[in-house]
Amino acid sequence: RFENEKREKRSSGKRWGKNKKNTKGIVLWAVELLLVCMTAVFLVAAFGQRVNVIGDSMSPVLKNGNVVMINHFIYNIKDPSRGKDGDERYFVKRIVGLPGETVQIKEGKLLIDGKPLKAEYVSDIGYAGTASEPVHLGKDEYFLLGDNETASDDSREEKIGNIKKKEIYGEVWFVIKPWSDIGFVSD
Repeated sequence: RFENEKREKRSSGKRWGKNKKNTKGIVLWAVELLLVCMTAVFLVAAFGQRVNVIGDSMSPVLKNGNVVMINHFIYNIKDPSRGKDGDERYFVKRIVGLPGETVQIKEGKLLIDGKPLKAEYVSDIGYAGTASEPVHLGKDEYFLLGDNETASDDSREEKIGNIKKKEIYGEVWFVIKPWSDIGFVSD
């Protein structure tokens, strides 16, 4: 009988030790899960805004019906740069004019400070709109164009005009739909 009591005390002590280890493991697992969830929320909030491309204004780079991811965190650490696909109120356009520059469209060419911009996303532009005369961009203003200029409402339109930095939501970085177009968006 005495031996049985000793065994019970020892085995109950072992159980308590195992429970302590299990509790510690569960708490550690819960903390890890919480960190993973917080990281996921941050990544989605910073890099995961999903936008549907409607229309052909950014063709051939982006097509009608594409679903793209917008990185809206990037412009908190750096200023928008030329060539990037800016997303102004969820309209996807390309930034072609930067603050302090003068933009003009003359004889089908996009001129920045009087010099033709040589970039593959700029072709013979038929409609100059407000840019038929020099357009000076202020300290915080950008000039946006769609890649398919014949199907784009952009900064050439008087109702749109120059875009303030705060109106640029982010940079298109990834096409997620349709499967045939999936991948990173290059300049």
